[in-house]
Amino acid sequence: MTHHTGREPGSIAPERLDAEKPERRDAGEATSAVRPADVPVDLELHCAGRPAWRCVHDGEPFPCPTWRALPLDDSLRAVLLAAFTLFLRPAIRDLRGQPDGPTPPEIVRRFLWFLPVTDEEARAVALRYR
Repeated sequence: MTHHTGREPGSIAPERLDAEKPERRDAGEATSAVRPADVPVDLELHCAGRPAWRCVHDGEPFPCPTWRALPLDDSLRAVLLAAFTLFLRPAIRDLRGQPDGPTPPEIVRRFLWFLPVTDEEARAVALRYR
């Protein structure tokens, strides 16, 4: 079943991709992000389904290959950092401890794929967001 937005219940998606500051919301709700003009609108279909954190459009681990294929520059990285750090706490809570699931540092690296994060940095970030 889908909401009037077309997303699956329990899904989380960056709903708007523009240069505005993301709205502050509970991380369990949909978050605002940014969409530069060159980012395809259909990217909005690729949102996170909780609690498994899989893309509701293609079933891949979120952020899915569509997100990861975005052509990145420094301004988009800054926007993604602001948006995707909002996912860290709920993703760590949902995914840690699952059989064969990712560790919290792996979750940090997964959601911050666009940054060069060392293992030590990922552990430090994961501890902050637990």
